[in-house]
Amino acid sequence: MERRRQFLKIAGAASIVGLAGCSGGGDGSDGSDGMNGSDGSNGSDGSDSEPEMTFGGDGTIDFGISPSVPQEDLNVQYSPLEEHIGSYLRENYDVPSDLSVEGTIGSNYSAIIQSLGQGTLDIAETGPFAAALGVKTGNAEVILQRYGYGGWTYKSIIATPNDSDITELSDLSGKTVAFSDRLSTSGALYPLYSMSSQGDLDVGELPEGNGSQAEFDARFAGGHVGSYTLLEQGQVDAAAMGGFVRDTKTGPTPDEWQEVATTLHEDEGLPRAPIVVSPELDDDVKSAIQEAFLEGPDSIYYGADSEDGTEDDLWFSRVRGATQDDYQSVIDVADELGVGTDIFNQ
Repeated sequence: MERRRQFLKIAGAASIVGLAGCSGGGDGSDGSDGMNGSDGSNGSDGSDSEPEMTFGGDGTIDFGISPSVPQEDLNVQYSPLEEHIGSYLRENYDVPSDLSVEGTIGSNYSAIIQSLGQGTLDIAETGPFAAALGVKTGNAEVILQRYGYGGWTYKSIIATPNDSDITELSDLSGKTVAFSDRLSTSGALYPLYSMSSQGDLDVGELPEGNGSQAEFDARFAGGHVGSYTLLEQGQVDAAAMGGFVRDTKTGPTPDEWQEVATTLHEDEGLPRAPIVVSPELDDDVKSAIQEAFLEGPDSIYYGADSEDGTEDDLWFSRVRGATQDDYQSVIDVADELGVGTDIFNQ
């Protein structure tokens, strides 16, 4: 396949230094070596001076949430995590006394990344591909990687209806294929690469462009479950998505999945999604946010009911320090497809 642009080679970018003892969160160490950014005074020396960390001056840490999270799940799943970050920073750093964390679900990955670059978001969870593009364009910095469903890596799949006569990737020529989001690693980037390299299909300018040059019709559903839903409703011949849609209760249950779909293709070993911060933040603020995550107890992932193993749990259960180097495999796939930063204009 003709190469278009060289996507990115990230090297030498500043990374957030991981704190001692912080390799998975909640290991009992405070990771701060006795310093909390306030010289022991918690910013209260009897004066009314401005706090050192103001987060844009509005007293709020704006947290961008992945578009794959249903709106109705935002508060029940993320409220304990948000409350912990706010309380940890209030207790350990010189921040506004009423500092809070406000989560907002992004309309798509591009909107999240660009909001980080503009400083309207301070921190965000996003996919590996979107994060890599964010680093390339100076809109984001990777500080953490998330652990979920038993591993630090995950799968990308392409599925077909159970009664489909499609048996290999090359059979997708002339068909309609759903993808989750243009900046999704498992729901677009890896499926397109596999369709090109293993199915010998012309993917045109995808995931950029309108797909007019591809030898199949592409539909972007806006999320992983949305991609599955198009398949379930019979609107597409195949659908690409993260393997967690098939293997967990994200969307259908595993039994419901088996009644509808068959896995046509699967890619393994994708690095699980990162947490990124705005480059507009000072380095000490980025480090403080990273520390707040790493020092969080397990309960911050259990949702509003504070019980492990219930439906309001977050999909990830711990984090570790990370940089863009941990996502080089994603960068390499994007290089092969020739994806560039013009995708932000789509």
